[in-house]
Amino acid sequence: MASLTERKAYREKTMQALYEATEGNRLLGVTGAKPAQDLAIPAEDLAAACTYLVGEDLITVDWTAGNTPAMVTLTHQGIRRMEAEEEEHS
Repeated sequence: MASLTERKAYREKTMQALYEATEGNRLLGVTGAKPAQDLAIPAEDLAAACTYLVGEDLITVDWTAGNTPAMVTLTHQGIRRMEAEEEEHS
């Protein structure tokens, strides 16, 4: 089981990877395997991160059997959050 620090890091990495892959476009999504491969996040931790982010209304997820994300998409709120973070770091 991941520590609190690791879980927070997985969530942020997932959001950043999704934002970069979709270029902030809500109509685009990525397969659930992409963040797992790109970020080397264990499958159960990726599922937990996605579940948390769905609860925060930052992403939407189409799930496969076994609680694996099939398709992950940013919500409007998720895009706004990532854009705000991008502006802060500019």
